[in-house]
Amino acid sequence: MLMACSPPKMALGSPSFRRSASGMPRIRMFARPVPVSVGPMLRELKKECDTPVPVLRRVAEAMAADMRAGLAVDGGSDLKMILSYVHSLPTGDEKGLFYALDLGGTNFRVLRVQLGGKDDRVIATEFEQVTIPQELMFGTSEELFDFIALKLTNFAANEGGKFHLSSGRMREIGFTFSFPVRQTSIDSGILIKWTKGFAVSGTAGKDVVACLNEAMVRRGLDMRVSALVNDTVGTLAGARYWDDDVMVAVILGTGTNACYVERTDAIPKLNGHAPSSGTTIINTEWGAFSTGLPLTEFDRDMDAASINPGEQIYEKTISGMYLGEIVRRVLVKMSKDGELFGRQSPEKLHTPFTLRTPDLCKMQNDSSSDLLAVGAVLYDVAGIESEVGAREVVVDICDTIARRGGRLAGAGIVGILQKMEEDSSGLIFGKRTVVAMDGGLYENYTQYRDYLHEAVADLLGPELCRNVVIEHSKDGSGIGAALLAASNSKYDHDF
Repeated sequence: MLMACSPPKMALGSPSFRRSASGMPRIRMFARPVPVSVGPMLRELKKECDTPVPVLRRVAEAMAADMRAGLAVDGGSDLKMILSYVHSLPTGDEKGLFYALDLGGTNFRVLRVQLGGKDDRVIATEFEQVTIPQELMFGTSEELFDFIALKLTNFAANEGGKFHLSSGRMREIGFTFSFPVRQTSIDSGILIKWTKGFAVSGTAGKDVVACLNEAMVRRGLDMRVSALVNDTVGTLAGARYWDDDVMVAVILGTGTNACYVERTDAIPKLNGHAPSSGTTIINTEWGAFSTGLPLTEFDRDMDAASINPGEQIYEKTISGMYLGEIVRRVLVKMSKDGELFGRQSPEKLHTPFTLRTPDLCKMQNDSSSDLLAVGAVLYDVAGIESEVGAREVVVDICDTIARRGGRLAGAGIVGILQKMEEDSSGLIFGKRTVVAMDGGLYENYTQYRDYLHEAVADLLGPELCRNVVIEHSKDGSGIGAALLAASNSKYDHDF
Protein backbone atom coordinates (compact mmCIF):
# COMPACT_ATOMS: atom_id res chain seq x y z
CA MET A 1 0.00 0.00 0.00
CA LEU A 2 1.41 3.39 -0.98
CA MET A 3 0.25 6.66 0.52
CA ALA A 4 0.12 9.47 -2.02
CA CYS A 5 1.62 11.92 0.45
CA SER A 6 4.64 9.72 1.21
CA PRO A 7 7.92 11.21 -0.05
CA PRO A 8 9.03 9.46 -3.23
CA LYS A 9 11.93 7.03 -2.91
CA MET A 10 14.63 7.31 -5.54
CA ALA A 11 16.27 4.10 -6.73
CA LEU A 12 19.33 3.36 -4.64
CA GLY A 13 22.50 4.12 -6.50
CA SER A 14 20.71 5.89 -9.34
CA PRO A 15 23.38 7.50 -11.51
CA SER A 16 21.23 10.54 -12.23
CA PHE A 17 20.39 11.74 -8.74
CA ARG A 18 21.95 12.91 -5.51
CA ARG A 19 20.08 14.19 -2.47
CA SER A 20 20.37 17.83 -1.46
CA ALA A 21 20.36 18.91 2.16
CA SER A 22 16.59 19.36 1.92
CA GLY A 23 16.17 15.75 0.86
CA MET A 24 14.95 16.58 -2.66
CA PRO A 25 16.65 15.02 -5.69
CA ARG A 26 19.02 17.06 -7.80
CA ILE A 27 20.84 16.26 -10.98
CA ARG A 28 24.46 15.19 -10.63
CA MET A 29 27.13 17.08 -12.53
CA PHE A 30 28.69 15.10 -15.36
CA ALA A 31 31.72 13.16 -14.17
CA ARG A 32 33.52 13.30 -17.53
CA PRO A 33 33.48 15.73 -20.47
CA VAL A 34 30.75 15.57 -23.09
CA PRO A 35 30.48 17.62 -26.29
CA VAL A 36 29.87 21.27 -25.40
CA SER A 37 26.99 21.49 -27.88
CA VAL A 38 24.99 18.89 -25.92
CA GLY A 39 24.60 21.12 -22.85
CA PRO A 40 22.25 23.73 -24.36
CA MET A 41 20.17 21.01 -26.03
CA LEU A 42 19.77 19.19 -22.72
CA ARG A 43 18.86 22.38 -20.88
CA GLU A 44 16.25 23.24 -23.51
CA LEU A 45 14.74 19.75 -23.23
CA LYS A 46 14.47 20.06 -19.46
CA LYS A 47 12.91 23.50 -19.75
CA GLU A 48 10.26 22.30 -22.19
CA CYS A 49 9.49 19.19 -20.10
CA ASP A 50 9.37 21.00 -16.77
CA THR A 51 6.28 20.33 -14.65
CA PRO A 52 6.21 22.83 -11.77
CA VAL A 53 3.14 22.90 -9.56
CA PRO A 54 1.39 25.74 -11.48
CA VAL A 55 1.61 23.70 -14.71
CA LEU A 56 0.34 20.57 -12.95
CA ARG A 57 -2.49 22.52 -11.37
CA ARG A 58 -3.63 23.82 -14.75
CA VAL A 59 -3.52 20.26 -16.13
CA ALA A 60 -5.58 18.96 -13.19
CA GLU A 61 -8.15 21.74 -13.56
CA ALA A 62 -8.38 21.19 -17.31
CA MET A 63 -8.87 17.45 -16.73
CA ALA A 64 -11.77 18.15 -14.34
CA ALA A 65 -13.31 20.65 -16.79
CA ASP A 66 -13.06 18.18 -19.68
CA MET A 67 -14.68 15.51 -17.52
CA ARG A 68 -17.67 17.76 -16.85
CA ALA A 69 -18.00 18.64 -20.52
CA GLY A 70 -17.87 14.99 -21.51
CA LEU A 71 -20.54 14.09 -18.95
CA ALA A 72 -22.82 16.85 -20.21
CA VAL A 73 -23.11 15.59 -23.77
CA ASP A 74 -21.44 12.98 -25.97
CA GLY A 75 -18.65 14.68 -27.87
CA GLY A 76 -18.53 17.56 -25.42
CA SER A 77 -14.76 17.26 -24.87
CA ASP A 78 -11.69 15.22 -25.73
CA LEU A 79 -12.69 12.87 -22.89
CA LYS A 80 -15.45 10.55 -24.05
CA MET A 81 -16.64 9.81 -20.47
CA ILE A 82 -18.18 6.52 -21.55
CA LEU A 83 -20.99 4.94 -19.54
CA SER A 84 -19.86 1.48 -18.43
CA TYR A 85 -23.31 0.13 -17.51
CA VAL A 86 -21.70 -1.22 -14.35
CA HIS A 87 -24.16 0.16 -11.83
CA SER A 88 -23.26 -2.15 -8.96
CA LEU A 89 -19.95 -3.67 -8.03
CA PRO A 90 -19.23 -7.23 -6.78
CA THR A 91 -20.28 -7.79 -3.17
CA GLY A 92 -18.43 -10.99 -2.27
CA ASP A 93 -21.59 -13.10 -2.41
CA GLU A 94 -20.83 -14.42 -5.90
CA LYS A 95 -20.35 -18.19 -6.36
CA GLY A 96 -19.39 -20.47 -9.22
CA LEU A 97 -16.89 -20.81 -12.07
CA PHE A 98 -16.31 -17.77 -14.28
CA TYR A 99 -13.86 -16.83 -16.99
CA ALA A 100 -12.21 -13.60 -18.04
CA LEU A 101 -10.47 -12.41 -21.20
CA ASP A 102 -8.22 -9.38 -20.86
CA LEU A 103 -7.40 -7.81 -24.24
CA GLY A 104 -5.60 -4.52 -23.91
CA GLY A 105 -2.19 -4.56 -25.56
CA THR A 106 0.31 -6.71 -27.35
CA ASN A 107 -0.58 -9.62 -25.05
CA PHE A 108 -3.91 -10.91 -23.80
CA ARG A 109 -4.74 -13.04 -20.79
CA VAL A 110 -7.34 -15.73 -20.27
CA LEU A 111 -8.30 -16.49 -16.69
CA ARG A 112 -10.74 -18.63 -14.72
CA VAL A 113 -11.79 -18.18 -11.12
CA GLN A 114 -13.81 -20.33 -8.75
CA LEU A 115 -15.81 -18.13 -6.37
CA GLY A 116 -17.05 -19.38 -3.03
CA GLY A 117 -19.17 -16.52 -1.69
CA LYS A 118 -18.57 -14.50 1.47
CA ASP A 119 -16.87 -17.29 3.38
CA ASP A 120 -14.43 -18.60 0.79
CA ARG A 121 -14.20 -15.66 -1.62
CA VAL A 122 -11.73 -16.66 -4.35
CA ILE A 123 -11.16 -20.40 -4.05
CA ALA A 124 -8.80 -20.81 -7.00
CA THR A 125 -7.56 -18.97 -10.09
CA GLU A 126 -5.65 -19.98 -13.19
CA PHE A 127 -4.49 -17.85 -16.08
CA GLU A 128 -2.51 -18.01 -19.28
CA GLN A 129 -0.88 -15.17 -21.20
CA VAL A 130 -0.77 -15.15 -24.99
CA THR A 131 1.28 -12.93 -27.29
CA ILE A 132 -0.65 -11.56 -30.25
CA PRO A 133 1.25 -12.08 -33.52
CA GLN A 134 2.07 -8.66 -34.94
CA GLU A 135 0.38 -9.41 -38.25
CA LEU A 136 -2.93 -9.85 -36.41
CA MET A 137 -2.63 -6.33 -34.98
CA PHE A 138 -2.94 -5.12 -38.59
CA GLY A 139 -5.13 -7.94 -39.91
CA THR A 140 -8.88 -8.43 -40.11
CA SER A 141 -11.39 -8.55 -37.28
CA GLU A 142 -12.28 -12.18 -37.99
CA GLU A 143 -8.62 -13.24 -37.94
CA LEU A 144 -7.98 -11.59 -34.57
CA PHE A 145 -11.10 -12.91 -32.83
CA ASP A 146 -10.68 -16.41 -34.30
CA PHE A 147 -7.17 -16.50 -32.82
CA ILE A 148 -8.51 -15.40 -29.42
CA ALA A 149 -11.33 -17.97 -29.55
CA LEU A 150 -8.81 -20.71 -30.36
CA LYS A 151 -6.72 -19.86 -27.30
CA LEU A 152 -9.87 -19.69 -25.13
CA THR A 153 -10.94 -23.11 -26.39
CA ASN A 154 -7.56 -24.62 -25.54
CA PHE A 155 -7.61 -23.01 -22.10
CA ALA A 156 -11.14 -24.22 -21.29
CA ALA A 157 -10.18 -27.75 -22.36
CA ASN A 158 -7.78 -27.94 -19.40
CA GLU A 159 -10.44 -27.11 -16.82
CA GLY A 160 -10.33 -29.37 -13.78
CA GLY A 161 -9.16 -29.72 -10.19
CA LYS A 162 -10.79 -27.05 -8.05
CA PHE A 163 -12.77 -25.66 -10.98
CA HIS A 164 -16.32 -26.93 -11.36
CA LEU A 165 -19.01 -25.71 -13.74
CA SER A 166 -22.47 -26.16 -12.28
CA SER A 167 -24.69 -28.61 -14.15
CA GLY A 168 -26.81 -27.13 -16.91
CA ARG A 169 -24.82 -23.91 -17.20
CA MET A 170 -22.96 -22.38 -20.12
CA ARG A 171 -19.59 -20.92 -19.22
CA GLU A 172 -19.74 -17.15 -18.76
CA ILE A 173 -16.87 -14.80 -19.41
CA GLY A 174 -16.09 -11.21 -18.54
CA PHE A 175 -14.49 -9.50 -21.52
CA THR A 176 -11.98 -6.80 -20.62
CA PHE A 177 -11.60 -4.79 -23.82
CA SER A 178 -9.22 -1.90 -23.30
CA PHE A 179 -10.01 0.18 -26.36
CA PRO A 180 -12.59 2.96 -26.81
CA VAL A 181 -16.09 1.53 -27.21
CA ARG A 182 -19.55 3.06 -27.06
CA GLN A 183 -21.14 0.72 -24.59
CA THR A 184 -24.83 0.03 -25.20
CA SER A 185 -25.41 -2.41 -22.33
CA ILE A 186 -23.40 -4.47 -19.85
CA ASP A 187 -22.82 -7.09 -22.55
CA SER A 188 -22.52 -5.08 -25.76
CA GLY A 189 -20.38 -2.26 -27.08
CA ILE A 190 -19.51 -0.67 -30.40
CA LEU A 191 -15.82 -0.15 -31.13
CA ILE A 192 -15.06 3.55 -31.66
CA LYS A 193 -11.47 3.09 -32.81
CA TRP A 194 -8.38 1.02 -32.17
CA THR A 195 -5.50 2.53 -30.17
CA LYS A 196 -2.16 1.29 -28.73
CA GLY A 197 -0.75 0.48 -32.15
CA PHE A 198 -3.65 -1.71 -33.31
CA ALA A 199 -5.14 -1.13 -36.78
CA VAL A 200 -7.49 -4.11 -37.23
CA SER A 201 -9.83 -3.73 -40.18
CA GLY A 202 -13.55 -4.49 -40.18
CA THR A 203 -14.20 -3.91 -36.47
CA ALA A 204 -14.87 -0.18 -36.09
CA GLY A 205 -18.61 0.40 -35.75
CA LYS A 206 -19.27 -3.23 -34.79
CA ASP A 207 -20.24 -4.85 -31.49
CA VAL A 208 -17.03 -6.40 -30.15
CA VAL A 209 -19.03 -8.79 -27.93
CA ALA A 210 -20.80 -10.14 -31.02
CA CYS A 211 -17.41 -10.51 -32.74
CA LEU A 212 -16.11 -12.64 -29.87
CA ASN A 213 -19.33 -14.63 -29.37
CA GLU A 214 -19.44 -15.45 -33.08
CA ALA A 215 -15.80 -16.56 -33.06
CA MET A 216 -16.46 -18.84 -30.05
CA VAL A 217 -19.43 -20.36 -31.89
CA ARG A 218 -17.21 -21.00 -34.91
CA ARG A 219 -14.82 -22.84 -32.59
CA GLY A 220 -17.62 -24.81 -30.93
CA LEU A 221 -16.83 -23.31 -27.53
CA ASP A 222 -19.74 -23.38 -25.07
CA MET A 223 -19.17 -19.91 -23.61
CA ARG A 224 -20.85 -16.50 -23.76
CA VAL A 225 -19.86 -12.96 -22.76
CA SER A 226 -21.94 -11.76 -19.82
CA ALA A 227 -20.01 -8.54 -19.10
CA LEU A 228 -17.99 -6.19 -21.32
CA VAL A 229 -15.68 -3.98 -19.33
CA ASN A 230 -12.70 -1.74 -19.84
CA ASP A 231 -9.47 -2.79 -18.10
CA THR A 232 -9.75 0.14 -15.71
CA VAL A 233 -13.34 -0.85 -14.85
CA GLY A 234 -12.14 -4.40 -14.25
CA THR A 235 -9.33 -3.11 -12.06
CA LEU A 236 -11.77 -1.02 -10.04
CA ALA A 237 -14.15 -3.98 -9.61
CA GLY A 238 -11.31 -6.31 -8.61
CA ALA A 239 -9.92 -3.86 -6.07
CA ARG A 240 -13.35 -2.90 -4.71
CA TYR A 241 -14.06 -6.63 -4.04
CA TRP A 242 -11.46 -6.43 -1.27
CA ASP A 243 -11.64 -2.75 -0.28
CA ASP A 244 -14.87 -0.73 -0.17
CA ASP A 245 -12.95 2.58 -0.24
CA VAL A 246 -11.74 2.14 -3.85
CA MET A 247 -13.23 4.96 -5.94
CA VAL A 248 -10.80 5.38 -8.85
CA ALA A 249 -8.75 3.00 -10.99
CA VAL A 250 -5.87 3.92 -13.28
CA ILE A 251 -3.95 1.81 -15.78
CA LEU A 252 -0.39 2.82 -16.65
CA GLY A 253 1.13 0.23 -18.94
CA THR A 254 1.52 0.03 -22.71
CA GLY A 255 -1.39 2.46 -22.85
CA THR A 256 -3.24 4.36 -20.15
CA ASN A 257 -6.77 5.05 -18.96
CA ALA A 258 -8.75 5.88 -15.84
CA CYS A 259 -12.25 5.24 -14.50
CA TYR A 260 -14.08 6.23 -11.35
CA VAL A 261 -17.36 5.88 -9.46
CA GLU A 262 -19.67 8.74 -10.45
CA ARG A 263 -22.96 9.94 -9.01
CA THR A 264 -25.68 9.58 -11.61
CA ASP A 265 -27.11 13.01 -10.75
CA ALA A 266 -23.80 14.46 -11.99
CA ILE A 267 -24.26 12.98 -15.49
CA PRO A 268 -26.53 15.30 -17.53
CA LYS A 269 -26.30 13.12 -20.66
CA LEU A 270 -28.23 10.35 -18.89
CA ASN A 271 -31.30 12.49 -19.56
CA GLY A 272 -33.16 11.11 -16.57
CA HIS A 273 -32.41 7.45 -17.36
CA ALA A 274 -30.39 6.92 -14.20
CA PRO A 275 -30.06 3.50 -12.54
CA SER A 276 -31.65 3.02 -9.14
CA SER A 277 -28.26 2.45 -7.52
CA GLY A 278 -27.49 6.18 -7.79
CA THR A 279 -23.94 5.53 -9.00
CA THR A 280 -22.21 4.13 -12.05
CA ILE A 281 -18.64 3.68 -13.26
CA ILE A 282 -17.45 6.15 -15.88
CA ASN A 283 -14.69 5.15 -18.29
CA THR A 284 -12.93 8.46 -18.98
CA GLU A 285 -10.69 7.38 -21.89
CA TRP A 286 -8.28 9.99 -20.56
CA GLY A 287 -5.56 9.10 -23.07
CA ALA A 288 -7.29 11.55 -25.45
CA PHE A 289 -6.78 14.48 -23.06
CA SER A 290 -4.57 17.23 -24.53
CA THR A 291 -5.06 20.56 -22.73
CA GLY A 292 -2.07 22.38 -21.25
CA LEU A 293 0.50 19.60 -21.68
CA PRO A 294 4.17 20.65 -21.92
CA LEU A 295 5.20 19.25 -25.30
CA THR A 296 8.47 19.27 -27.23
CA GLU A 297 9.45 19.00 -30.89
CA PHE A 298 10.05 15.30 -30.22
CA ASP A 299 6.49 14.78 -29.06
CA ARG A 300 5.11 16.64 -32.05
CA ASP A 301 7.28 14.73 -34.53
CA MET A 302 6.38 11.39 -32.95
CA ASP A 303 2.69 12.28 -33.06
CA ALA A 304 2.89 13.34 -36.71
CA ALA A 305 4.51 10.00 -37.62
CA SER A 306 2.01 7.91 -35.63
CA ILE A 307 -0.97 5.97 -36.97
CA ASN A 308 -3.30 8.43 -35.20
CA PRO A 309 -1.79 11.93 -35.50
CA GLY A 310 -3.44 14.57 -33.36
CA GLU A 311 -5.06 11.98 -31.12
CA GLN A 312 -4.24 10.35 -27.75
CA ILE A 313 -1.79 13.13 -26.84
CA TYR A 314 -1.90 12.48 -23.08
CA GLU A 315 -1.30 8.77 -23.70
CA LYS A 316 1.64 9.61 -25.96
CA THR A 317 3.13 11.71 -23.17
CA ILE A 318 2.70 9.41 -20.15
CA SER A 319 2.30 5.77 -21.27
CA GLY A 320 4.80 2.97 -21.64
CA MET A 321 4.44 2.56 -25.38
CA TYR A 322 5.84 6.01 -26.07
CA LEU A 323 8.38 7.02 -23.40
CA GLY A 324 11.20 5.03 -24.99
CA GLU A 325 10.39 6.39 -28.43
CA ILE A 326 10.54 10.00 -27.17
CA VAL A 327 13.98 9.35 -25.67
CA ARG A 328 15.12 7.69 -28.91
CA ARG A 329 14.14 10.79 -30.89
CA VAL A 330 16.05 13.01 -28.46
CA LEU A 331 19.13 10.81 -28.82
CA VAL A 332 18.93 10.91 -32.62
CA LYS A 333 18.98 14.71 -32.58
CA MET A 334 21.75 14.94 -29.97
CA SER A 335 23.78 12.37 -31.88
CA LYS A 336 23.38 14.22 -35.16
CA ASP A 337 23.55 17.86 -34.03
CA GLY A 338 25.56 17.54 -30.83
CA GLU A 339 27.81 14.56 -31.55
CA LEU A 340 26.73 12.98 -28.26
CA PHE A 341 28.30 9.69 -29.33
CA GLY A 342 31.23 11.21 -31.21
CA ARG A 343 31.20 10.79 -34.96
CA GLN A 344 29.16 7.60 -34.84
CA SER A 345 25.99 7.57 -36.91
CA PRO A 346 24.20 4.48 -35.59
CA GLU A 347 21.62 3.40 -38.16
CA LYS A 348 19.72 1.23 -35.68
CA LEU A 349 19.01 4.29 -33.54
CA HIS A 350 16.99 5.70 -36.44
CA THR A 351 14.52 2.79 -36.30
CA PRO A 352 11.27 3.94 -34.61
CA PHE A 353 10.45 2.27 -31.29
CA THR A 354 13.75 0.38 -31.19
CA LEU A 355 14.33 1.87 -27.71
CA ARG A 356 11.65 0.67 -25.32
CA THR A 357 10.50 1.95 -21.96
CA PRO A 358 11.93 -1.12 -20.12
CA ASP A 359 15.30 -0.04 -21.54
CA LEU A 360 14.88 3.37 -19.89
CA CYS A 361 14.06 1.70 -16.60
CA LYS A 362 17.12 -0.52 -16.84
CA MET A 363 19.39 2.43 -17.59
CA GLN A 364 18.02 4.57 -14.74
CA ASN A 365 18.59 1.74 -12.30
CA ASP A 366 22.25 1.29 -13.25
CA SER A 367 24.29 1.79 -10.07
CA SER A 368 27.71 0.90 -11.47
CA SER A 369 30.43 3.56 -11.40
CA ASP A 370 30.90 3.44 -15.16
CA LEU A 371 27.22 2.91 -15.96
CA LEU A 372 27.93 -0.43 -17.58
CA ALA A 373 24.26 -1.37 -17.95
CA VAL A 374 23.59 1.90 -19.78
CA GLY A 375 26.46 1.16 -22.13
CA ALA A 376 25.15 -2.36 -22.70
CA VAL A 377 21.65 -1.14 -23.55
CA LEU A 378 22.97 1.46 -25.98
CA TYR A 379 25.16 -1.13 -27.68
CA ASP A 380 22.53 -3.88 -27.79
CA VAL A 381 19.72 -1.62 -28.95
CA ALA A 382 21.53 0.73 -31.31
CA GLY A 383 25.09 -0.55 -31.76
CA ILE A 384 26.45 2.53 -29.97
CA GLU A 385 29.84 2.46 -28.26
CA SER A 386 29.64 5.15 -25.58
CA GLU A 387 31.79 7.01 -23.10
CA VAL A 388 30.69 7.45 -19.48
CA GLY A 389 29.89 11.13 -20.00
CA ALA A 390 27.52 10.30 -22.85
CA ARG A 391 25.92 7.58 -20.76
CA GLU A 392 25.23 10.09 -18.00
CA VAL A 393 23.54 12.38 -20.50
CA VAL A 394 21.40 9.47 -21.66
CA VAL A 395 20.31 8.71 -18.10
CA ASP A 396 19.53 12.39 -17.58
CA ILE A 397 17.32 12.36 -20.71
CA CYS A 398 15.54 9.21 -19.51
CA ASP A 399 14.86 10.86 -16.17
CA THR A 400 13.58 14.05 -17.80
CA ILE A 401 11.01 12.17 -19.89
CA ALA A 402 10.02 9.81 -17.06
CA ARG A 403 9.66 12.72 -14.62
CA ARG A 404 7.39 14.63 -16.96
CA GLY A 405 5.28 11.53 -17.64
CA GLY A 406 4.92 10.51 -14.01
CA ARG A 407 4.08 14.00 -12.80
CA LEU A 408 1.53 14.56 -15.56
CA ALA A 409 -0.10 11.23 -14.68
CA GLY A 410 -0.28 12.36 -11.06
CA ALA A 411 -1.92 15.62 -12.13
CA GLY A 412 -4.56 13.63 -14.02
CA ILE A 413 -5.36 11.62 -10.90
CA VAL A 414 -5.73 14.81 -8.88
CA GLY A 415 -8.03 16.24 -11.56
CA ILE A 416 -10.37 13.25 -11.19
CA LEU A 417 -10.32 13.46 -7.39
CA GLN A 418 -10.98 17.20 -7.41
CA LYS A 419 -13.94 16.79 -9.75
CA MET A 420 -15.39 14.10 -7.48
CA GLU A 421 -14.75 16.21 -4.39
CA GLU A 422 -16.54 19.24 -5.84
CA ASP A 423 -19.63 17.18 -6.63
CA SER A 424 -19.75 15.29 -3.33
CA SER A 425 -19.44 18.13 -0.82
CA GLY A 426 -16.23 16.92 0.76
CA LEU A 427 -16.85 13.16 0.73
CA ILE A 428 -13.64 12.35 -1.15
CA PHE A 429 -10.88 14.15 0.75
CA GLY A 430 -12.78 13.94 4.02
CA LYS A 431 -12.48 10.15 4.26
CA ARG A 432 -10.15 7.36 3.15
CA THR A 433 -10.24 7.24 -0.67
CA VAL A 434 -8.30 4.62 -2.62
CA VAL A 435 -6.95 4.91 -6.16
CA ALA A 436 -6.24 1.42 -7.51
CA MET A 437 -3.28 1.32 -9.91
CA ASP A 438 -2.28 -1.37 -12.37
CA GLY A 439 -0.01 -1.74 -15.39
CA GLY A 440 3.60 -2.66 -16.01
CA LEU A 441 4.82 0.94 -16.26
CA TYR A 442 3.51 1.82 -12.80
CA GLU A 443 4.62 -1.49 -11.31
CA ASN A 444 8.14 -1.72 -12.72
CA TYR A 445 9.44 1.80 -13.38
CA THR A 446 10.36 2.97 -9.88
CA GLN A 447 11.34 6.52 -10.76
CA TYR A 448 8.20 7.09 -12.82
CA ARG A 449 6.03 5.81 -9.98
CA ASP A 450 7.80 7.99 -7.44
CA TYR A 451 7.32 11.07 -9.60
CA LEU A 452 3.61 10.31 -9.87
CA HIS A 453 3.31 10.15 -6.07
CA GLU A 454 5.39 13.30 -5.74
CA ALA A 455 3.03 15.22 -8.04
CA VAL A 456 -0.07 14.08 -6.15
CA ALA A 457 1.51 15.20 -2.89
CA ASP A 458 2.63 18.52 -4.39
CA LEU A 459 -0.88 19.30 -5.64
CA LEU A 460 -2.93 18.13 -2.67
CA GLY A 461 -0.63 19.15 0.15
CA PRO A 462 -0.20 17.27 3.43
CA GLU A 463 -3.72 17.88 4.74
CA LEU A 464 -5.74 16.78 1.72
CA CYS A 465 -3.53 13.87 0.72
CA ARG A 466 -3.66 12.34 4.20
CA ASN A 467 -6.70 10.26 3.27
CA VAL A 468 -5.75 9.53 -0.34
CA VAL A 469 -4.21 6.09 -0.81
CA ILE A 470 -2.61 5.07 -4.08
CA GLU A 471 -2.54 1.29 -4.07
CA HIS A 472 -1.10 -1.20 -6.53
CA SER A 473 -3.79 -3.68 -7.63
CA LYS A 474 -1.71 -6.21 -9.55
CA ASP A 475 -3.61 -8.05 -12.30
CA GLY A 476 -6.86 -6.71 -10.89
CA SER A 477 -8.54 -6.20 -14.26
CA GLY A 478 -8.73 -9.92 -15.08
CA ILE A 479 -10.24 -11.03 -11.79
CA GLY A 480 -12.43 -7.93 -11.84
CA ALA A 481 -13.88 -8.92 -15.21
CA ALA A 482 -14.62 -12.43 -13.93
CA LEU A 483 -16.31 -10.92 -10.85
CA LEU A 484 -18.45 -8.69 -13.06
CA ALA A 485 -19.33 -11.71 -15.21
CA ALA A 486 -20.52 -13.36 -12.00
CA SER A 487 -22.51 -10.36 -10.76
CA ASN A 488 -24.14 -10.06 -14.18
CA SER A 489 -24.72 -13.79 -14.74
CA LYS A 490 -27.91 -14.83 -16.51
CA TYR A 491 -28.24 -17.63 -13.97
CA ASP A 492 -29.57 -17.28 -10.43
CA HIS A 493 -26.91 -17.34 -7.74
CA ASP A 494 -27.25 -19.65 -4.77
CA PHE A 495 -26.36 -16.95 -2.25
